[in-house]
Amino acid sequence: MNTDNQPEVILSVNNLVKDFPLGQSLKANLMRAVNDVSFELRKGEALAIVGESGSGKSTGARILTRIYDETAGEITFKGQPVSDFIKQHGSLEYARQVQMIFQDPFGSLNPVHTIYHHIARPLLIHKRAKKDSIHRLVYELLELVGLSPAKETAEKYPHELSGGQRQRVAIARAIAVDPEVILADEPISMLDVSVRLGILNLMTDLKDNYGISFMYITHDIATARYFAEKTAVMYVGHMVEWGDSDNVTQNPQHPYSQLLLSAVPEVGNAGKRELLAKKGEIPLWKPDSVGCPFAPRCLKATQACAQSLPEPTQIGENHYARCHHL
Repeated sequence: MNTDNQPEVILSVNNLVKDFPLGQSLKANLMRAVNDVSFELRKGEALAIVGESGSGKSTGARILTRIYDETAGEITFKGQPVSDFIKQHGSLEYARQVQMIFQDPFGSLNPVHTIYHHIARPLLIHKRAKKDSIHRLVYELLELVGLSPAKETAEKYPHELSGGQRQRVAIARAIAVDPEVILADEPISMLDVSVRLGILNLMTDLKDNYGISFMYITHDIATARYFAEKTAVMYVGHMVEWGDSDNVTQNPQHPYSQLLLSAVPEVGNAGKRELLAKKGEIPLWKPDSVGCPFAPRCLKATQACAQSLPEPTQIGENHYARCHHL
């Protein structure tokens, strides 16, 4: 029961861990891609997961879609452990309710099938419509995502559409089965700048008007504030700062969050902003690694940063960070 006047929690993650083997042998070393990650996704809201490549953003999404199994931690969907939900309702029903939009709108579509096929197939697989109503629903979905005239678009193949149009097709395919959650894995990063805002506005409409919850994965912290109510910043598999998007993006407290903001271009200030970190590569994190993962690049790092991972510190209402210097 929701007692705090907030939307109900649809999906929650507690202390999520994911390890991958390094090498093929049975005694291979392990890489920890996700470490002790926790968050909630509420109905009709968006959570932005922000970080550079290798931060564990997409790995977390693939665990939620059950492409990967978690190494440790708990995932709850609609108040049930996700394993129990799948046992009770089936993996197909979970897949219907938790959809994913991939980064590459061309690679996620089959080039030998028409757009009509891509939208109609999930409707048939998930039994969301009878055969005599499929055409109408396909056209309605294409219209809903801004692809008009729908009939003409439905007859085309993916290569005949622009990148932005293909991503709209991918969104139409995802919403065709009436999902509760959409995991959007960098859905605008491969699109022209001129069409990115249109895709974000479309997802905003779906969130606000249809109550779909979004996990929005991005390396662009500026768009996180525009689209998402909540933002979590990740570095090397760790959530280093999280909370309301306005707090995280307007008052960043973790040095890595500050670095991401310092990298956002400003009109009329090109080349004049100093990046707030040392140069360096993302470290390979292992189960036995210690300390703060950002310490080798942090200008504030001390001996304590190399020895222990900071506990979460509450900075303000709905604003937390892991840093020894808060």
